[in-house]
Amino acid sequence: MADYEPLPGGAPLRLLRGDARLLRADEQVWSEMLEGWRASLLARNSAVGTIRNYVRVLTDFQTVCNDYPWHWSPADVGDYVTVLHARAHERRGTTAAKSTVRGYLMVIRSFCSFLCEPRYGWAELCHKLFGEYPAQVCFEYNLPVHVSENEAEPKRRAFSRDEVQTLFDYFDNRVDELYAANKKAWLTTLRDACIAKVAYAYGVRRQELLWLQTVDFGPNPHVPQYGAFGAMYVRWGKGSRGSQAKRRTVLTVPLMGWAPEILDAWINDPECRQRMTFGAASPWLWPSERGAQLTLDSYATRFTDHRRAAGLPDGLSLHGFRRSYVTHLIEAGYDPLFVQQQVGHEQSSTTALYTQVSSDYRQKTLQRMISQRLGSADISYGKTP
Repeated sequence: MADYEPLPGGAPLRLLRGDARLLRADEQVWSEMLEGWRASLLARNSAVGTIRNYVRVLTDFQTVCNDYPWHWSPADVGDYVTVLHARAHERRGTTAAKSTVRGYLMVIRSFCSFLCEPRYGWAELCHKLFGEYPAQVCFEYNLPVHVSENEAEPKRRAFSRDEVQTLFDYFDNRVDELYAANKKAWLTTLRDACIAKVAYAYGVRRQELLWLQTVDFGPNPHVPQYGAFGAMYVRWGKGSRGSQAKRRTVLTVPLMGWAPEILDAWINDPECRQRMTFGAASPWLWPSERGAQLTLDSYATRFTDHRRAAGLPDGLSLHGFRRSYVTHLIEAGYDPLFVQQQVGHEQSSTTALYTQVSSDYRQKTLQRMISQRLGSADISYGKTP
């Protein structure tokens, strides 16, 4: 047996030494591999939810291959990608997104590298039990090429100001109609409206939005008129490279100065959130009809129904409010660095991808620059060199 330091996720010594009797060795080793993979990811501080998704991808790949890692080959990768496209076409009538396919294959590639690393002992175990070694099956030639910084579907875009107003007017009118008809759906529709308005007012990600609690707000001493809602404390910000959720503070900006009034009414008015079944007892900002917290999938479905009822195109999603927030702040003259910090982007280039300024804004910017140039020329005209 090779001499190596035990690592989290390494092959169990009882298997390497032959101390355990294996009735169905292939299934048991596969199960142990997944457990080892989980342990190694936890040791690298990966989130539990991320690990769960990784294991789901690996389990799916193994099911499609109908074989185990010590028999996997690059041909299996091609078959798996074909299956992913077929599933997407069956559900949505389109192929799977390149970013999705690449993400799945990078999980498989990382798992194969994990198995091939001698210090973990899995290669030695596979050779001992099955006479085969696991090998890497994902290479540059069978991975989708990443040639664009922004791989979002072209139809995905920011809401224009008119579209934001159209959706918000629809929400307000719909709540009034349901309330007047004495239908209890008015309260969940009011909640849905508040979620959409807060998404636009603060430009937060979908998970950041749905994981807010009532305590995640505070005053901004420099803008006392916003009361207890001068700042939003995001505690479930997007992590990177295995880091924990990143925290940040999003300030309420004057352009969205109407947001504190909406939040105050939703949280403190006894006829709003507190009237929901789980509203009074739940710490979450957005309770559901059946539980203490509304899920992202549930709201995404409801938001799609509302958007269609408002007559807005399919390219506009809940994430589109984040694009709109960035775009409208930039158009209003806010400093790009301030906007970048508000939305929690590490790189300014990422914020730039979200900026989709209108043609009217571009025309005004061009006219302003021309006027400045002409003004400069007039001032210098007639001067002796």
